[in-house]
Amino acid sequence: MPGGSEIRKGLFLAAIFFCSSAATAADGNDAADSKFELTPIFGYRFGGTFEIEGTDQAYELDDSSSVGLILNLRDQSNTQWELLYAQQSTDAKLSSGVLLQPLVGIDMQILQIGGTYQGSGEKLRPYLAATIGGTHISSDSNSDTFFSGSIGVGLQIMPESRVGIRVEARAYGTLTSSNTDLFCQTGPDQNVCAVRVDGKVLGQFETFAGVVFRF
Repeated sequence: MPGGSEIRKGLFLAAIFFCSSAATAADGNDAADSKFELTPIFGYRFGGTFEIEGTDQAYELDDSSSVGLILNLRDQSNTQWELLYAQQSTDAKLSSGVLLQPLVGIDMQILQIGGTYQGSGEKLRPYLAATIGGTHISSDSNSDTFFSGSIGVGLQIMPESRVGIRVEARAYGTLTSSNTDLFCQTGPDQNVCAVRVDGKVLGQFETFAGVVFRF
């Protein structure tokens, strides 16, 4: 049976197909009438460290690919509301580099709302984006949800009226909690925390690109 990350990647590809079909069907209308933009994105995310409370060690997230969807609703000519969903599946490893140290599987899902401010231009539009919301983090044993935010800078390229390209670099910050059971294992035979998070900001950086479909 396919895993969660494979299912989400399949939905990502389905979204591209659906958006392409819908944008093609609407291409006869004036693009100025379009208020919505839907952008399936594919990127690569860097960084992320869970510090172990009371020690100088940490679990570091491996750099890995990410996928997501961004929905924009035009507010004014140069501002948009933005709803962001992004997902990353990766591994966490101990920074000390202990041999045979098992990797911890990590799945991160981000859901945030905010907006963009766009510069002038018809076919090339630079923009700033900022969102806030939550990040749900699942490990091999437990899961937890934390407050998070992001800020990004990018460029929108619209060679056609309804289909274009969006490229962006974005920084994420997640406020982790020291009392989370994210890395703990409990049961009749064990009650162990592999990591007690130190309650600091989990910072990550991501670059991504996507196809913009206007409706």
